[in-house]
Amino acid sequence: MTRLPLRPELAELEPYGAPQLDVPVRLNVNENPYPPSAAVVDDIAAAVRTAAAGLNRYPDRDFTALRVDLADYLAVESGVRLAPEQIWAANGSNEVMLHLLQAFGGPGRTALSFDPTYSMYPEYARDTMTAWVAGRRADDFTLDPAAAATLVARVAPSVVLLASPNNPTGTALPATTVVAILDAARDVPGGCVVVVDEAYAEFRRAGTPSALELLDAHPHLAVSRTMSKAFALAGGRVGYLAAAAEIVDALRVVRLPYHLSAVTQAVARAALAHRDELMAEVGTLRRDRDVLVAWLRERGLTVADSDANFVLFGQFPDRHAVWQGLLDRGVLIREVGPTGWLRVSVGTPEEMAAFRAALTEVVGL
Repeated sequence: MTRLPLRPELAELEPYGAPQLDVPVRLNVNENPYPPSAAVVDDIAAAVRTAAAGLNRYPDRDFTALRVDLADYLAVESGVRLAPEQIWAANGSNEVMLHLLQAFGGPGRTALSFDPTYSMYPEYARDTMTAWVAGRRADDFTLDPAAAATLVARVAPSVVLLASPNNPTGTALPATTVVAILDAARDVPGGCVVVVDEAYAEFRRAGTPSALELLDAHPHLAVSRTMSKAFALAGGRVGYLAAAAEIVDALRVVRLPYHLSAVTQAVARAALAHRDELMAEVGTLRRDRDVLVAWLRERGLTVADSDANFVLFGQFPDRHAVWQGLLDRGVLIREVGPTGWLRVSVGTPEEMAAFRAALTEVVGL
């Protein structure tokens, strides 16, 4: 057998990924359950056809038009007007995060977050040879501002990763908590970039602010977003970031040449042109999430407050048995997060009815 010079820390590791199973009801990866409308599909197809006529040429490596469109969208969605030079985009927010760790992490540096949180964060650190430190959230998955700031001061990380709303718990961070961490990060020797990952921001409840509102006063803040969820574009792989132009310029150094294809740019811009229609579906998912939270609590289950398009619920002595029982009934959810908890994405009314029926049978609610 040929020996390969695999990095020792990668030996015997399994690749990241949720189960991909062919079942009637898939509620395990936080997708938007509503496919693009015929009008959106037609406009995307036309945009791709136009882009295809020029595929013999490299795309705009700085995706200038897409940055303008994303800045316009954020101005409407969050009320924060940014210059196109403050916007970065990549193949999903995963690549945005990897760019951040490539630019600001690396050997001899540390990335910090707070568990439970998105399980890819330590993998970004591993892949960029950045040390990883994880503090702990409270039992209700909130984050104590003073304790978090103290940990930042003690660890002195180069990068802090904060998911808000948090995956897998759905918990959003108050602005006061983010500011406390930003203030502590400002004093880190050598500098520290605080990244607020808002992949699920469009699903936040009324009154929950976006960290975009803090950008002007905090040049070491970066706010990551994605088009996978709210825009029903998980298959399009488009993520983006808003930050000071200096942070964006650093990401331009580490990106691969022409990393965002002409087709990807065309698809994203066509979807953004339909933002009003797509945001209406986001409102439907928010309402259905709140109904689901109430239904689960009425049946005696513990449910984390959610500002996302999913719900974490429990606690079960044997969560795998519950997960398997649902799967046996054609419903796939996610076995993730703290011991005893399960996560379910918000689906269509028909999918949620199937989930409720299956869970009632399995748990005996």
